[in-house]
Amino acid sequence: MSDERPIVACIDGSGYAAAACDAAVWAATKLEAPLTFVNVISRRKHAASTDYSGQIGLGTREHLLTELAELDAQRARLARDRGRDFLDSASQRAAAAGRPEPATCQRNGELVDALHYMGDDIRLLAIGKRGESAGDDDHLGSNLERVIRGVSCPILVTNQSFAAPERVLIAFDGSRTGQRVIERAVATPLLGQVEAHLVYVGQPNDKRRRQFDDAAEKLRAAGAQLTTAIIDGDVEPALHDYQRKHDLDLMVMGAYGHTRIRELLLGSTTTDMIRRADVPLLIVR
Repeated sequence: MSDERPIVACIDGSGYAAAACDAAVWAATKLEAPLTFVNVISRRKHAASTDYSGQIGLGTREHLLTELAELDAQRARLARDRGRDFLDSASQRAAAAGRPEPATCQRNGELVDALHYMGDDIRLLAIGKRGESAGDDDHLGSNLERVIRGVSCPILVTNQSFAAPERVLIAFDGSRTGQRVIERAVATPLLGQVEAHLVYVGQPNDKRRRQFDDAAEKLRAAGAQLTTAIIDGDVEPALHDYQRKHDLDLMVMGAYGHTRIRELLLGSTTTDMIRRADVPLLIVR
């Protein structure tokens, strides 16, 4: 039975939306899956910046409140129109890449709530690592942080450009989720026909070494062109250094584990891992 769940891309006005679109098109093509683009209009972002109801004199309150309400309605209409323009542009981009007529969806509220509404119907989510509301500094958008912690599907986090990966780093820690990463890598066409590097950070005990060797055997049995490496250092810089040294163009890891990768992805350095990544990061539950 084929999996008809869509590949979903979050589309907004940020400089990362085009890459999220391209990543979703790539994944949908590799997985022969439907493609959906989602635009979410945040109530917080497009609400009136100030509540003046307690500051208006009795004689003019009703008139001014009516004008403010009309202004809010106009702002909401503009936000909807702007979001539809983003969705149309993404659809045109997908059509140019060979995926015509993707589904589109526009919702009001918060991104995480919209994704929760779609529930288990998402096969993979593509999202830029900084959204339109992230500002001009070097911090990730709060939406992305909430999404990583709040959705159950795999998440492909993109930079400002995306190209089909040819060399992939798979971070392995021996945890249950680490085993799940291997299972998905073996089963999915998404990572087929790529050069894979299976990497463990730290010195594994006998149990972890057996798990690492077993993971490598499974990947090779599935036809992977595989390189294995056990490296020292702190998880985040060690993985980034290895990725850059070997010119790998996608990093894959589990969202939860029971070792230092768990500490990395559950702690405050989660955002550092993504922010400092030069390549897309595929996070697997």
